[in-house]
Amino acid sequence: MKIDKWWTTKVDKRKMKERLALLQPPYALGGATVILRCFSRRCPRRRDCYPPRGSPSYSQLEEPPQDAELLFLSVTVRARFFVRGGLGWASPLRRWTKVGWVKQAGLACLDSPIRNQLFRKVFCLGRNFQRHVCFEQFNPFLQKFSTSGNCERLSWERSTKEILLGKIKFALRNYQVHEAWESFQDFRRLYGYPEVHLVNQLIVQLSYSSNHVWMRKVCNLVLQIVQEKSGLLHADTLTKLALSLSRLQMPSPASVILRLMLDKGCVPSMHLLSLVVFHIVKTEIGTHLSSNYLFQVCDLYNCLKDKKDHHAVTIKLDTLVFNLVLDACVKFKLSLKGLRLIELMSLTGTMADAHSIVIISQILEMNGLRDEMQELKDHIDRVSAAYVCHYCQFYDSLLSLHFKFNDIDAAAKLVLDMTSSHNCIDKKEYGKHVQNPCFIAIGSPNLRTALKIRIEPEVMCKDYVLKVESRQVLIFYRGGKLVLSNRALAKFISGYKRDGRTGELSKLLLSIQGELCSVAGSSLCFDVISSCIQLGWLECAHDILDDIEATGSPMGQDMYLLLVSAYQKRGMKREAKALLKQMKKVGLLDKGLSDDAMDKHNLCEETLNSLGKTDLAIALAQILKDEDQTVFPLVYNFNSSIFFFCKARMIEDALKAYRRMVSLKVQPTSETFAFLMCGYSSLGMYREITILWGDIKRFMKSDNLVGNRDLYELLLLNFLQGGYFERVMEVISHMRDHNMYADKWIYKSEFLRLHKNLYRSLKASNTRTEAQSKRLEHVQEFRKWVGID
Repeated sequence: MKIDKWWTTKVDKRKMKERLALLQPPYALGGATVILRCFSRRCPRRRDCYPPRGSPSYSQLEEPPQDAELLFLSVTVRARFFVRGGLGWASPLRRWTKVGWVKQAGLACLDSPIRNQLFRKVFCLGRNFQRHVCFEQFNPFLQKFSTSGNCERLSWERSTKEILLGKIKFALRNYQVHEAWESFQDFRRLYGYPEVHLVNQLIVQLSYSSNHVWMRKVCNLVLQIVQEKSGLLHADTLTKLALSLSRLQMPSPASVILRLMLDKGCVPSMHLLSLVVFHIVKTEIGTHLSSNYLFQVCDLYNCLKDKKDHHAVTIKLDTLVFNLVLDACVKFKLSLKGLRLIELMSLTGTMADAHSIVIISQILEMNGLRDEMQELKDHIDRVSAAYVCHYCQFYDSLLSLHFKFNDIDAAAKLVLDMTSSHNCIDKKEYGKHVQNPCFIAIGSPNLRTALKIRIEPEVMCKDYVLKVESRQVLIFYRGGKLVLSNRALAKFISGYKRDGRTGELSKLLLSIQGELCSVAGSSLCFDVISSCIQLGWLECAHDILDDIEATGSPMGQDMYLLLVSAYQKRGMKREAKALLKQMKKVGLLDKGLSDDAMDKHNLCEETLNSLGKTDLAIALAQILKDEDQTVFPLVYNFNSSIFFFCKARMIEDALKAYRRMVSLKVQPTSETFAFLMCGYSSLGMYREITILWGDIKRFMKSDNLVGNRDLYELLLLNFLQGGYFERVMEVISHMRDHNMYADKWIYKSEFLRLHKNLYRSLKASNTRTEAQSKRLEHVQEFRKWVGID
C-alpha cells in the first residue's frame, strides 16, 4: 500500500525526497489516527487530509514508503503513539524542528494541532525522551538510551508506561527528587497515578525537603489526590508530611494534613502528634489551629465512645498533647481557648499531671476563677517537700489572683499556709490521699453538674519535651523555701496602708520573718520600714516600729535614728523628740548623743544619705503607679458570679449580675461576654447572643473593650449554629479590619454539619421576600469565603 494512494493531491516529488532524506520520517505509529496538513504547487490551498475509510493504519505498514510525495506542514494526533525512526523515540514536531521544517512551514505546528490535548501528551513525551535518550548509536530495532548517571539497554518494544515507571523508581532510589517529580508529572498526565507505594514514597521523599516551595507543591499534590483518589495515601505518609511542615513553621498546611487524616477517622500516634504540636504551637496562629484540631479530635472521640467503638481508644489524646497546647495558650494569653481545653480534658477523661496543674492554674488566673484555684490548693498543700519548687508557679498565680480581687486577708493566709503546710505532713495520711483519685470541679465545686478533672499532683513525665517557663513575679524558690519578692511585699504594704490596717501588716511581717525572708536576704521588717520612710510614710513606719517593739524584740538603733532623721528633715521636731525618748526607754540611745546634737541636721543628712533607695522602695513606687491603671477589682467578682450562674444554667441570675455590673459602671471584659455566650449557647438561646453582640460593638466603639480572636471565634461559632449569617459576615468583617487570622476550616466544617444544603439550589430570582433574598446573599458570601463550591 502506498501513501500517495490515500490522497489525490500531489506535491513536487523531488522536493519531497530532499525533505525525506534529511528527516527520515517515522514509519510506525502505533494505533494512531493522523491528520496531515499539506500543500503542493498544484494544490496551493491548504486542507486537512484524512485516510479513506477502510485503509490500513500506519501501524500495519511493514516498511517505510519509498515514494511518498507529501510535504508535511503540521500534524494532529488523536491518540498516543510511539515513533520509530533514525533519530530515536521523539515526537514528530521535535524531529521536524531539528531540520528547520517548522520555520519553513510558517510555524504550522503552533497552529490548531498543538491545542489538541492528546497532542500535548505526545509533545510531553517527546520533551521527556529528548532529555533522557542518547542518540549516539542508531539501530532500527534496538537503541541505547541513558538516564542521568546510568545507561541501560531497553527494547524499543517496551511501552512508555514501563519506561516512566522505571525512571520514577530509579530517581527515588537515588534520591533525585526533581527528576522523580518531573517523571511523576509526565506519568500522571499520560496514565494517571502510578502504584500506591510509588506515590507514597515520592511524598515522603519530598517531605524531607527544607524548601518551602517543594513543600507547597507536595501539599497541593496531596489535596488533589484526596479529591481524585484518596485511597492512594497512607496514614504514615501524611503523618510524616505534617511533621515536616510543622518543623518548617508552616502551621496552616500542617493542620490541613492533620484534618485530612481526621476526616478518615485517623489520628497520628500520640508520640508523633506531640512532636507535630510541639512545633506548631511556637506561633500564635499555630496555637489557634492546634487547639481547634484538639476540639475536633475530642468530638470524634466522644462520638465513638458513645457508640462503644473500640477505635475510640486509639484516638484518645494524652496529657502531653494537652500540656503543649495549654502552655502555648498561656504564652499567647489565649485565656478563653485555654479554659475550653481544660473542659475538654474533663470530658475526655484525660489525667492532669503536675505540669498540667501548673499550666491550668495560670489559665484560671487569666480568667479570674479563684474558687477553682482554691480547690486545687487543698490538694497541692499535701504534696511532699520535693515538689514544692515545682508548684512555686501555682502559689504565684493564686497570690496574684487574691491581689486582683483586692482580698488582702486571703493573700496573707496563703502566705502563712505556704510556710507551714509543706514542713509538717503526716506521711501516713498523705499516702492514703495519694492512693485515692483526686478530682477538682471546673466551674464550681458547689455545682452538682460541674465537670470534674482528674489530677495527679505527684506524677511527672520523665521524657517530657516541654519545660514550663518560669513566670514567677510574686514568689520565688530560694534555698529550699518559698520567698516573697519585693513586688509581693510592696502589694501587701500598699494594700494594708490603703485600708488603714498597719497593725495587721506588722503581724504578718513578724509571722513570716522567720520562715520567709526578702529576696535581698536582709531583715524583712528592716526593708519594709526603710521603704516606708523613703516614700514619706513616716507614721506607717513608726506604727510598725511600735508593733515590733511590743513583741519584746525591738529593731536596732540604726532604724530608730533613720526615722528620727526623717522627722527632723520634715520639721516634725515633736515626733523626733518623742521617738528619742522611746529609744532611751528601750535602751537604744547612746549617752554621747544628747538632745542638742539630735537637733542638728548633720546627723539627719548623714543618716539619710547613707541609705540609698532600696529595691523594695522602687517596687512600692511602681505598684502605686500601676494601681491607677489596673482593672477595677469588682470586675473579677462579677465575672466569677456570672461564670458560676452560666455553668449552673441560671441565665437569669447571670443577666442580673451583668446588668448590675453595667449600672455600677464597671467595665465588662472579654471574659464577661464569653461566659454569657457560653451560658446562652448551652440553652440554645442564639437570638440573645445577637443582642449581646450589640453590647460588645457599643463597648468596642467607645474604646472600653478590645475584641480578641477568642471572642470573635466564639461569636462566629454561635452565629453559625443559630443560622444568623448576616451577623457571621459582620464578625468576619471586624476580624478583617483588625487583621486577625481566621481558621476557615473549622467554620466550613460547622457549616457543612449544620447547613449543608441550605439554599443550595435556590436562586436570587426565586426568593419570595426581601429578608430571604438578603439571607441568601449572606449565605452565598459565606460559602465563597470558606471555599465551598
